[in-house]
Amino acid sequence: MYIAMNRFKIAPGCEEDFINIWKNRDTYLATVPGFKSFHLLQGPSTEEYTLFASHSEWESQQDFENWTKSEAFRKAHANAGGSKKDIYLGPPQFEGFVAVI
Repeated sequence: MYIAMNRFKIAPGCEEDFINIWKNRDTYLATVPGFKSFHLLQGPSTEEYTLFASHSEWESQQDFENWTKSEAFRKAHANAGGSKKDIYLGPPQFEGFVAVI
């Protein structure tokens, strides 16, 4: 199993806007070979930002990498930020993990 995560720092007060961007976008993940599940996680808030992480599980790292090169990936990310780019405090930070146990 492979877990892919992106961490996002979101401006205070913009949490619902960020959640709605994810709720209302078509990810096309259900059609992608090797995809298992997706969750959007909300983490702690500070005066500077609220931390979020997108968390997807895949059968393998290769399945995830294939998705990142696919038309489904391009379509899912075409308008990923929507018109509210000012809610993001920097680019997302990617983390990938291979299950070892």
